[in-house]
Order: sequence, then structure tokens, then C-alpha cells
Amino acid sequence: MKLTAELSMYPFNEAYIPPIKGFIDWLNQQPGILVSTKPTCTIITGDYERVMQVLGEGMRYSVETWGKAVF
Repeated sequence: MKLTAELSMYPFNEAYIPPIKGFIDWLNQQPGILVSTKPTCTIITGDYERVMQVLGEGMRYSVETWGKAVF
């Protein structure tokens, strides 16, 4: 089954661009998904299991690297 997820990241950080850019860069390095970046969101497409795995790992990576954020 295919899944498309649209997400936006809102870091709790005054310098919000580096965490957002870093998260998108991290997503673009992940195999098995298609990433499309828009001005206000990022769209991830792929097999259901892979997209859900990447979302979980990506949120963990983001919090560990830059601190709290809302997705």
C-alpha cells in the first residue's frame, strides 16, 4: 500500500531555518521514499511501512539534534 504524508515542522527555536533545512536534508538521504519540498510543507511518498518508519526516525533525529518541535 502506498502512502503520501504532508508535514510541516515548527521548531521551538528562534533560529528555525537550520532545523527545518537539516530535517529536509535528512529526509532526502533516506532510501525508499520520494520527498517533495514546497514553501510551507514537505510531502513524503512511498510504501506505507517505509514512510511511517522514516517519519518516526526523522522526528527522533530532529528532537535529538535540535530539540523540541511540532510536526
